[in-house]
Amino acid sequence: MPDDLYRLALTVLQPGYEETSVPDWLRRLLGEGLGGTVLFARNDPSRQVVDQLRAENPGVVVAIDEEGGAVTRLEVFTGSSFPGNRALGVVDDVALTERVGRQIGRMLAEADITLNYAPSADVNSNPANPVIGVRSFGPTVDLASRHTVAYVNGVQGAGVAACAKHFPGHGDTITDSHLSLPTVHAAREVLFQRDLPPFRAAVRAGVRAVMTGHLLVPALDPEVPATLSRTVLTELLRGELGFDGMLVTDAIEMRAVAALFSPGEIAVRALAAGVDAICMGSASERLVREVCEAIVAAVRAGTLPEERLAEAAARVLSLSEWYGKQSDLREQAVADLDAEAGLEAAARALTVTGAGRLERAPLVIEVNTRFNRAVDPATPTGITSALTAVLPGTARVQLTAGDELPPFDERPVVLVVHDAARHDWVRERVAQAVAARPDVIVVDTGIPDEPAGGIHIATHGISRVAARAAAEWLTR
Repeated sequence: MPDDLYRLALTVLQPGYEETSVPDWLRRLLGEGLGGTVLFARNDPSRQVVDQLRAENPGVVVAIDEEGGAVTRLEVFTGSSFPGNRALGVVDDVALTERVGRQIGRMLAEADITLNYAPSADVNSNPANPVIGVRSFGPTVDLASRHTVAYVNGVQGAGVAACAKHFPGHGDTITDSHLSLPTVHAAREVLFQRDLPPFRAAVRAGVRAVMTGHLLVPALDPEVPATLSRTVLTELLRGELGFDGMLVTDAIEMRAVAALFSPGEIAVRALAAGVDAICMGSASERLVREVCEAIVAAVRAGTLPEERLAEAAARVLSLSEWYGKQSDLREQAVADLDAEAGLEAAARALTVTGAGRLERAPLVIEVNTRFNRAVDPATPTGITSALTAVLPGTARVQLTAGDELPPFDERPVVLVVHDAARHDWVRERVAQAVAARPDVIVVDTGIPDEPAGGIHIATHGISRVAARAAAEWLTR
């Protein structure tokens, strides 16, 4: 059996796994006191999987990224039943956002999942942002703050813990932290006026968890990323904002921090800075034990106070205990199916320029830009299948960078793009299509460019319901 210090170290870890079924090594670690795990689409997450995890450790914190829209783990192969944050911000109905949050919480409650790594509380102030975009409620602080609170209230009203991310704000970046370390160049005053208010609002609303962003914010700490900064996490988040819940890192294998230190060193530094839980998106038994041993060694060497590790473990256990007390809320949420919330939100979010309708099966050209690393690569845009459901015979052509448009015939043409404004080659294909066929229908599933074509539809997100709403508008 592990000693008390090793058990404390295990308690603060939340590793993911590559296998499609629960591996024996994870079962062993759960039996030894591993405090958490994170599930991805590759793990085929379900109630049956969670039951297997809880059989080894009933109090394990089971986490998942179920934002809705582009970032889904439970519905990745069909597309989400919910349109995502940007669409909710476009509608700007906080009651509807809370309904959607509650239904996302309902799905997680059915699966007995403890913690949703959502919502993104980032203010997407930089339109060139490659990783937040439609994951944000929008570009303004008031919008992001109000809808962050509504989403948190919805998820936690279903008896599942929410997690505001990516503190202190990933919206004003042009770098994907999965790939390298982004820098937020804003002045301290700007950060306090623009980026921090949604997190402050979430804290006041009682959010149970906050996730750190792997961001260098020189106005707050010019030396280390926020995940490793005591100034950012303990002095600012704990001290000034008053957050006393569980603070979890973004995945430590992301290059923003992985390029700087070893996994064990990242964990030690993050814990010393004020983090309570270490997310390891892709792990193995060897890696988990190496990180545990690094934490234990740091405590014994005096570089990580044992009191700090014990405090972190206590916050993880407190979140688990809170979840255990919400069983009545989860039971009620599971019974309260609001099946139309997602489709209603998606339909209300559509921004349409132009008029007309599709009366026969079109040629759909999907101009595929690479989604960011937070989005599972299997996630479909869904437009083709949604149109096929109402117009059998719909055909599809997929383009990637360097591909030319196919020749057009008499069929209607639908051009599906994502974040067209961020990609010159996509804008070029749109211009070529409009020049050749002025009646082309352009559907943008991301942050939309200026309207082009005979009809331009902005769905403001990738989801099954957004695709269905667009298809229903086009064939109404």
